[in-house]
Amino acid sequence: MSSLVVAEAPLGAYPEHLERPVGTLDRLAARAMAPVLRRRAARWRRWRNFPDIVGRQGRELRRLSDGAIQKMAEETGSELRTGAYGDDLIARAFALVREMASRTLGERHFDVQLVGGRVLLEGMVAEMETGEGKTLTATLAACTAALAGIPVHIITVNDYLAGRDAEWMGPVYRGVGLTVGVVTHGMEQAARRAAYECDVTYVTNKEVAFDYLRDRLTIGPRTSRTLLQLERLAGDGARLGKVVLRGLNYAIVDEADSVLVDEARTPLIISGGGGGSADERRVYTTALALANRLAGGHDFLIDERDRAVRLTDAGELRLDELTEPLGGVWTGRRRREELVRQALTALHLFHRDRHYIVRDRKVHIIDEFTGRLMSDRSWEHGLHQLIEVKEDCPVTARHDALARISYQRFFRRYLRLAGMTGTAREMATELWSVYRLAVVSIPTNRPLRRRRYPDHVYATTEAKWRAVVRRIATVHRRGRPLLVGTRSVAASEHLSGLLAAADLPHRVLNARQDKEEADIVARAGEAGQITVATNMAGRGTDIRLAPGVAERGGLHVLATERHEAGRIDRQLFGRCGRQGDPGSYQAFVSLEDEIVTVNASRVGRWLAVLATRTPGRAGDWMAALVVRRAQRAAERLHSRIRRDLLKHDEQLETTLAFAGRPE
Repeated sequence: MSSLVVAEAPLGAYPEHLERPVGTLDRLAARAMAPVLRRRAARWRRWRNFPDIVGRQGRELRRLSDGAIQKMAEETGSELRTGAYGDDLIARAFALVREMASRTLGERHFDVQLVGGRVLLEGMVAEMETGEGKTLTATLAACTAALAGIPVHIITVNDYLAGRDAEWMGPVYRGVGLTVGVVTHGMEQAARRAAYECDVTYVTNKEVAFDYLRDRLTIGPRTSRTLLQLERLAGDGARLGKVVLRGLNYAIVDEADSVLVDEARTPLIISGGGGGSADERRVYTTALALANRLAGGHDFLIDERDRAVRLTDAGELRLDELTEPLGGVWTGRRRREELVRQALTALHLFHRDRHYIVRDRKVHIIDEFTGRLMSDRSWEHGLHQLIEVKEDCPVTARHDALARISYQRFFRRYLRLAGMTGTAREMATELWSVYRLAVVSIPTNRPLRRRRYPDHVYATTEAKWRAVVRRIATVHRRGRPLLVGTRSVAASEHLSGLLAAADLPHRVLNARQDKEEADIVARAGEAGQITVATNMAGRGTDIRLAPGVAERGGLHVLATERHEAGRIDRQLFGRCGRQGDPGSYQAFVSLEDEIVTVNASRVGRWLAVLATRTPGRAGDWMAALVVRRAQRAAERLHSRIRRDLLKHDEQLETTLAFAGRPE
């Protein structure tokens, strides 16, 4: 295990990796290696004998007391710290964790989980099917690294999962003499520092990244070990005494494709006080009024694919006429055009109950990939304030950016990075080119019994919803539970109304019911239960079947729209058929869905319309092909957006570094 994190020398008193810029040659090399990267599914066989070694070590532990196991864990940690280790020592650490999990949780790691833990320890992404126990798998690598004296961050996608996993797995860590902490939104700095000082810390990607940015603002550009250690001697006012993290040592990222790929489209920005004058609301109100007086298609054009608005020459002239008597900020051509462009964006590209919800007269952003609220985030450049005025909410003050970083650059700074997810192979090339992370597919513990039904494609949204309700009623009558996936809060509530009209009992899980998530998911596997959910039910949750449900065919998952990333669909479908249970899934799609109208070509849409008029499976197959092509076009667009963001972020870093600033 010479590649364990402890072998890498920390850089200064705040350990982190000096990131390597991703150049054109890196991307070309990764593209050329794409076929090889996709074939890495067989690499798990490198460790096919490893579970046998763990098993032999484990047989000796069963007769030991809990105290004796903890003492052996201390001895194992001492050996790991010396650097003289190999498969036998790692296997002993894994055997200790496995035995303690069996005693405290009543759950014993499967052999495939042992292989997954080894993959994580090697600094790779373990692709494990839904229901294969990724949460338990992470304890193997986390405990081994922590016993070696390495601070471990286990990074999850939301506060609920961070708190749940820390509490659930806590007995395992404490059983081998380790401490475990959790960081969630709203915690005070002292509580955060205490959590990060634990051997293993559960935290969301957003919280750890913002804590890092705040630490960088505190430390400043000069981070040499000597200077920081000298400042430590100066007392409580030392810079190092104000930071909360112990550096970036080893991170295990749960739902790695979501965190490292999907979230990478959005930069993280820490803002300071600024703006907030009494005239701001009047400026935004005027901008929206001006935007409403411009004619779409003549004065401005909307590019829904790139989520952008462009003023035409006629629109610029019209805006000049409308703002001539206004004065003030409207006299500057560039300022007024930018304000009105943002106002048009707020009016035409951001929709209530789809991109955001309004709760307690406050605009809350909805994460389009997870369906969860991002209440502490706001859009840039006045867009958030314009939406607040549009929805008649109090206007929050604009702030100036103090520091920013992308997730790509942040996670590359960990001395060792690993990840786990159920959907990684599609992103193997990007994970390698950006993070140097190899993907290894882990086999399932039991054979999959998940059945796929062909997609059903309809010409109109109305026809699709009618078919969805009919299908739900059919499956419900058979006594099988259903999980129905929707892409937005509005869609979930529209379907809820249709089901209520059809007298079909159901429960809804979306951003409005986020506090009821655990209870709704816990009951989703009961006989005849209908659960309508946004992407919230697609990650980090296990739907366990109630007694007798497996005999009826198990959980049926129905997607009412294809997502812009096929991996999100796979996550939803992966809710059924866990651990060898039976299950089935299918998708109902309309040619009026956004994925088609925005991303399919004109010829493709025409062919799809013809296909829906063709009776039989041939028509459905051709229409579904057009939808899949549209989905791939959206995936390529998002990949370009991430690539452009990383390039911009690296250029910005170079500029700020020249100016002597850390970020």
